Amino acid sequence: MKSGQTFPAYRSRMEYFCLGCGRRYDIDELHYTCPSCGDVFLLRDTGFKELKQTQGEKWREIFDARAGSKDPALRGIFRFYELMAPVLEPEDIIYLGEGGTPIVESSPQLCEITKVRTAYKNDGQNPSASFKDRGMVCAFSYLRALIRRHGWDQVLTVCASTGDTSASAALYAAYVGGPVKSVVILPHGKVTPQQMAQPLGSGAVVLEVPGVFDDCMKVVEYLADNFRVALLNSKNAWRILGQESYAFEVAQWYDWDLAGKCVFVPIGNAGNITAVMSGFLKLLDLGVIESLPRVFGVQSHHADPVYRYYSVDEPGKRRWRPVNVQPSAAQAAMIGNPVSFPRVRHFAERFEALGGDGAFQVLQVTEQQIMDSMILANRFGHIACTQGGECLAGAVRARELGLLGQDELAVLDATAHQLKFIGFQEMYFQDSFPAEYGVRARPEFVNRPELIIEPKDKDRLSAEDYVAKAAENVVQRLGLTRK
Repeated sequence: MKSGQTFPAYRSRMEYFCLGCGRRYDIDELHYTCPSCGDVFLLRDTGFKELKQTQGEKWREIFDARAGSKDPALRGIFRFYELMAPVLEPEDIIYLGEGGTPIVESSPQLCEITKVRTAYKNDGQNPSASFKDRGMVCAFSYLRALIRRHGWDQVLTVCASTGDTSASAALYAAYVGGPVKSVVILPHGKVTPQQMAQPLGSGAVVLEVPGVFDDCMKVVEYLADNFRVALLNSKNAWRILGQESYAFEVAQWYDWDLAGKCVFVPIGNAGNITAVMSGFLKLLDLGVIESLPRVFGVQSHHADPVYRYYSVDEPGKRRWRPVNVQPSAAQAAMIGNPVSFPRVRHFAERFEALGGDGAFQVLQVTEQQIMDSMILANRFGHIACTQGGECLAGAVRARELGLLGQDELAVLDATAHQLKFIGFQEMYFQDSFPAEYGVRARPEFVNRPELIIEPKDKDRLSAEDYVAKAAENVVQRLGLTRK
């Protein structure tokens, strides 16, 4: 195996593995849940042991060498090809600029205010402005391989979404084109205008359903069970596989040394936190990293089934119960019955076994803390979405509870770009959140535009006097002194 930028020769066989009954299925057909028991799948590389013949240090060299590649098939998430989907040929792999998002350390001022050392991984800098592109590019690359192999002339892709998934699915479907047509199903009135504009702009068929995400998901599941469609939610194991790249990139950013690192992830449909834990475990298994970071899942108190499950200390007494959600500013996390919860439980057990007590934990935060944290983070140079605010709130809460050490670094997941959620910022600045959110604006965080001169003055004054008057008003407002 060469360490340069040559496309790897390694190919393997992959299979669907059911977490419920343990049955295995061939990947030549799209599966989402086990035909036997209905549980969710993981994708497994049956030749993974072969990768262990290469030392961890050598893997680090290989992945670092590829970081500068200009080959589209080795850029982004597929620079970790052997750990991703080593059944794909270069011609199948899509690259739209996803992956490789930066980690930005928080300013000293922000860390002083929060009393936590933090850094944001800005996944809003992916092509569709969210982390969903990591999983979607893997799912669509494999779908393109199936289309090529089987000669399919029509493929209908479908997903339920609160915004980010639909934007990503529609973008990649538009790029692949040909036989691929995109349909997205959204909860009526619960998607921001910015997020709604994305699938519409990519040409997808956008259908709305009254209710919340869970209602949309039920419709999509019915379609996937009864009709020939390609489901693109996180029930799709290829999506989870692609999102493992987040963990690989965090490890690579810190030169494969994760000692003292804590990774905070919003839970939502539980696909991303599943992928993050799976990715770190792969790296540890291959000796690429020597220790696991600690992973914290974060949920709003308006949608917290995973938090409730893990709030019971004794594993034998834990019981899984979906919850009815309430409105949340962290829209992507407003899910009361996460489809990937069985995956979370599976990987959390392994994570705790290898990382020790406290290696995996779940925190609950309030809607007020989410919005305050998003506004605060962005006031100090970040571009965090509401889910990014949720992560910062989680880090602060962990510090308050004594779960986060003073010397530990909290790596926060900004899952999407701030601009996707600008309506929530506007409601905060106007102090106009509906009562059910339970959010009130902190006056010191409110920022609104100020009219510095009246329109009537522009009509009344000469051009020279208007400029002088406007400038004088600016001087008075800012307290400027002459040179």
